[in-house]
Amino acid sequence: SRAAGSEAGAGNQVPTSLQVGHGSRPVATAKNFEGGELYQTGEKMDLAIHGNGFFKVTMADGSDAFTRDGGFKFNNSGGIVTNDGLPVTSFAGVTIPSTATNVSISPDGTVSLTDQGVTSTVGQITLSRFANPAGMESLGSSLYRDTLASGTEETGTPGLAGMGQVQQGWLELSNVKVVEEMVNLIKAQRAYEINSKSIQAADEMMSMSNRLRG
Repeated sequence: SRAAGSEAGAGNQVPTSLQVGHGSRPVATAKNFEGGELYQTGEKMDLAIHGNGFFKVTMADGSDAFTRDGGFKFNNSGGIVTNDGLPVTSFAGVTIPSTATNVSISPDGTVSLTDQGVTSTVGQITLSRFANPAGMESLGSSLYRDTLASGTEETGTPGLAGMGQVQQGWLELSNVKVVEEMVNLIKAQRAYEINSKSIQAADEMMSMSNRLRG
């Protein structure tokens, strides 16, 4: 493996990491953070980012991680957590009382709630972004960690300074183009078959040559 941001020689910095690879000469594991289609769930704490940006979460060891998976839940204290129970730092300490009857999150990240018939603003979501998100290190479960190659974290309000907006009640689907990937898979399979037949033909020619010399 090779960490993003490590030196490749002559002081040059590697822009992407190499974690898993196949073939005769693996070069890099590419990450594509192009936005996928949005799917409406109707759940109040499901949030999709329409544009650039990541939600920030706190790992069990206290370190920071980043994700575009906005399927959030409440914990027993009213805090906002991921499906794995990790606190979502992007909510900046917002807690939702159990007596709240409605939670509203606007596209600019303003969090409002209705409690005992009174509606009030209780917080503001912030998003994080990086100059080179492809240089982030994958931690699994749609979580990523910043590296030297990704650049320093920049935070901001959704919808401002290049940050995407948040969309309540929606989740982002995979950005994989299934048809395109199937075509690429078929191409790779045919190339493999051609190479296999070439090797088989070479073996047969060598065997025939040996018999002729005998």
